[in-house]
Amino acid sequence: MCRLLAYFGSSIQPEQLIYQAEHSLYLQSYNPKETVTTSVNADGFGIGWYDFKKDIKPFIYKNILPIWSDINFPYLTKYIETKCFLSYIRSATPGQETNLSNCQPFSNKNLLFTHNGFIENFRETLYKPIRDSLTDEIYRKIEGTTDSEHIFALFLNELNLVQGNLQLALENTLNKLETLGKKYNNKILANIIVSNGEQLVACRFAINSTAPSLYRLNNSNGLNPSIIIASEPLFSGDWSSFEDHSLYCYRLPDYQQLSTKLLVNHQ
Repeated sequence: MCRLLAYFGSSIQPEQLIYQAEHSLYLQSYNPKETVTTSVNADGFGIGWYDFKKDIKPFIYKNILPIWSDINFPYLTKYIETKCFLSYIRSATPGQETNLSNCQPFSNKNLLFTHNGFIENFRETLYKPIRDSLTDEIYRKIEGTTDSEHIFALFLNELNLVQGNLQLALENTLNKLETLGKKYNNKILANIIVSNGEQLVACRFAINSTAPSLYRLNNSNGLNPSIIIASEPLFSGDWSSFEDHSLYCYRLPDYQQLSTKLLVNHQ
């Protein structure tokens, strides 16, 4: 089960959370505390970050190696300064290839997207229905084989229908997954974080199963204002667990928090 991390707030060097935190994302790669399907996350990693002084599109770095095997990444995370980044470490679903196309975060124009979870028996169930629901333009954007990237494609499809509203597009994506999955009654786990650099939207969600762990922390010491979202708490603090089937939206300029319960609510 992959581990997610997102930061949105005052300027930060990602190494503070990825490497220096007591229970950092790096440490979670080989010693996670709240995974139920794996004991390591060794099938790649990635980070996407924004620097609007240089480009409205995010910068991305990915590797198929375990995070502990990349000697360059610690230097990169120390060099970067950003107000928004998404990062993740991968534990590949059995049968899925370990290649760069299957590594996250996924991106399109100014968007970054990460997903933790899976669609049970994806190739035999929702692979074709998801593809059949996409426009030709979105269909052609799919480069890899993962259920995660197909969920991202479904999100892009919905985003076009709601004129770029991230929160509504994510809600509609989850509703669409629920509708498509009814025929198969399979498990769908979809903890998702998406950002355009000016908004950050995250959800904890599952159908016919329990959603993976996901936490949030507002205004950590020394990082005010800020929001940190992580699969596992990175250090001691007033972390709050995402409620089941909940979605949170944060936006500039004051990182205002909006919250809504999702329309679907299957256990």
